[in-house]
Amino acid sequence: MNSIKKNKTISLIILLQLITVFTLIVSAYGEKTNTKKKMEIKNKNTTIEPVIEQPGNLSSYDTITLGGGCFWCVDAVYEMLDGVIKVESGFSGGTVKNPSYREVCTGSTGHAEVVQIIFDKSKTSVDEILKVFFTVHDPTSLNRQGDDVGTQYRSVIFYRNDNQYKIAKSIIDDLNNNHVYLKPIVTQLVPFTAFYKAEDYHQDYYNQNKDAPYCRMVIQPKLEKFEKVFKDRLKK
Repeated sequence: MNSIKKNKTISLIILLQLITVFTLIVSAYGEKTNTKKKMEIKNKNTTIEPVIEQPGNLSSYDTITLGGGCFWCVDAVYEMLDGVIKVESGFSGGTVKNPSYREVCTGSTGHAEVVQIIFDKSKTSVDEILKVFFTVHDPTSLNRQGDDVGTQYRSVIFYRNDNQYKIAKSIIDDLNNNHVYLKPIVTQLVPFTAFYKAEDYHQDYYNQNKDAPYCRMVIQPKLEKFEKVFKDRLKK
């Protein structure tokens, strides 16, 4: 009898141990499942959560596209203007979709080298941006700026609306009427249709290659002129 009782006691202990182990396994599995679900929910929320790259009121942002010779020069200037949010170098005004830099350089695509400028209207304006434009390049030189020659280097404003057109036309008329330049302005006013971003190595070229001869000899003088005329409008 004692042997039977002893065996029953041992069996009971073993059963209790098995129940405990089973409970721990179930609990651990449940915790792992809940953790996984939480991670999935977290990842899902992270994925769908919108990311605003630039601070500020997006409704006050506007865009304009300008060609004033080599886009490396124009890009470097507008990167320094207070109120400018983003500047991208690229191509507009041609007949080929997604052209490469080499294709545009042949002059056969019809594109101009341009910069696309996103700016905050509460800090700068189309008027100021265009005044900078007519200050830092020669708008009387047809299809060239310095030693950069070809239709891809033409002076052109790709306007997006009537307001941009009217402001640009008014500035050009004033400059011509007041004989600010010895020759008439040849800057084209063209409705915007498309912008194709240039290859990555063209973006922010000056700041990435300040010691290059072209940057020192061509871009730097334009920046110095801009800094002198618009010294109160530089980014802090």
